[in-house]
Amino acid sequence: MHTIAIVYFSGFGHTHLMAQSIAAGAKQLTNTIAKLIRITGEQIIEGRWHDDTILMTLNEADAIIFGSPTYMGGVAGEFKAFLDGASQVWLQQGWKDKLAGGFTHSGSPAGDNQSTLLYLAINAAQHGMIWVSSGELPMQSNGVNRLGSSLGAIGQTTPDFTQEASLDSGDRLTAHHYGHRIATAAHRWHNR
Repeated sequence: MHTIAIVYFSGFGHTHLMAQSIAAGAKQLTNTIAKLIRITGEQIIEGRWHDDTILMTLNEADAIIFGSPTYMGGVAGEFKAFLDGASQVWLQQGWKDKLAGGFTHSGSPAGDNQSTLLYLAINAAQHGMIWVSSGELPMQSNGVNRLGSSLGAIGQTTPDFTQEASLDSGDRLTAHHYGHRIATAAHRWHNR
């Protein structure tokens, strides 16, 4: 059995919808468990994130997919606090050689969301993790990778805080494909 952990923060629900689609894609493979792990502000006390249960779940996973909305050109503050709090794992290289990936959502088509994925990839590299790219050609006719990201999955929804969070159908499909790709890579990587 292979476990894919999807750890993310979602401020308005869009990133949560992407996480759900990633999990659905990962679970298409037999012998695969996808665990959604949502970071919340309540886990941050006096500016420091701490949750031993979440860290234990991530330590036991075969792959970790990191997700955050893009706020002001980077990860959300809550997610940054989580990444800083996980530095205790880095000190012991606890995630070394574990597969990693990332996703983000922004309110505008560019939104500087690539910088969020770069930040997530650099964090994974510092942990000694193996990053999995999107593996999708840009702007496919079915909407997959409509925003043209190679580093990870990106979604975009024009902000309308009077409506319930939603995803573009292509972004949902992109996230689904990305979850499937990382689960496939985890099966290959761990069946050596």
